[in-house]
Amino acid sequence: MQFLVITDAPTLLEEGRQTSYAPYVVEMDIWFNNTDQATIVSPTKYSSNLLTAAFKKQPKVISIPAIHFSSFMSSAFSVLRLPIVAFTLFRAMGRADHIHLRCPGTIGLLSCFVQILFPGKTKTVKYAGNWDPKSKQPLSYQLQKKILSNTFLSRNIKVLVYGKWEKQSRNIQPFFTASFKENEKEGWSERHYDGKLEFVFAGSLVSGKRPLLTIKIIEQLRHKGVEVRLDFYGDGPMKNEIHKYILDSNLQDAVAMHGNQPIAILKEKLKRAHFSILPSKSEGWPKALAEGMFFGSIPIGTTVSCVPYMLGFGERGILIEPNASSASDEIISHLSDSDKLKQMAKLASQWSQQFTLETFEQEIKKLLKGQ
Repeated sequence: MQFLVITDAPTLLEEGRQTSYAPYVVEMDIWFNNTDQATIVSPTKYSSNLLTAAFKKQPKVISIPAIHFSSFMSSAFSVLRLPIVAFTLFRAMGRADHIHLRCPGTIGLLSCFVQILFPGKTKTVKYAGNWDPKSKQPLSYQLQKKILSNTFLSRNIKVLVYGKWEKQSRNIQPFFTASFKENEKEGWSERHYDGKLEFVFAGSLVSGKRPLLTIKIIEQLRHKGVEVRLDFYGDGPMKNEIHKYILDSNLQDAVAMHGNQPIAILKEKLKRAHFSILPSKSEGWPKALAEGMFFGSIPIGTTVSCVPYMLGFGERGILIEPNASSASDEIISHLSDSDKLKQMAKLASQWSQQFTLETFEQEIKKLLKGQ
């Protein structure tokens, strides 16, 4: 099978090996393992720091320029590049047996249009963003969702989305992602919630993940008499702003920044942490919360996308509003019942451990066989 991936995620040549963003590589290794030849069409340059890993089964890479509309100049260059990128996508799709699109994104949007020309090809789409039909999203995201949901325009296709949503077209399939193997299932270690509490934030340091709000929630908990520690795992453009806030607020003894770290290091931290927190503005499937849940770290998240579903609508996690004061009050209200928190951690672990890499691979095999 000639398997084609089209994505906005950059593929980078490092020390003679094709690499990309590490969590994405883990997933694509599973797809590639069940195909004869894999080809990726993507940008091959990236200006920011990125936690990368090499693909185990090295793909063929077709380089295309990134498309951005963030400024006048980038928009002008992107418009000029569109015909070249569209032709490259068309030619690659024509040679493929199975077309796999990664959405949402600007290249993802363009590939949504081009795939219409190949109604007979078997296709899958991994929609990693928020599929909630009621959510407010950029026009480009809405357009991608409309094209992919339209069974006339998008034929012979399965769109993998996070969460279960009502009134969806027949090509929309609820899906999940995974980080750990069956043999990594461990009897979660029971925490005690009457001492110093450890919180973990794992994710990019970008405004959409609300890392500053996370610090302010921790700050509020301290002001209200709760002994806490917060560990940041991740990097991004807000790194310096966050570091400055920690210094200005004299939180050095309560908040630590570790940057991007391998999953093995994060895993050891999650085994001990009481809570994993991610008060995002929008999400697809927040792996940071699911990874914490796997080891009994109670998730704390906002009511966006499929997060309420993941957290059992409050049975296996704490749902908060994006306000430091009310969020800290909500957390404190749960601290009064240690037995309930222990049960919540247990339910979180049991739920998350359904979704292992082996289970994920079984579902991938079905998709590639057209089941």
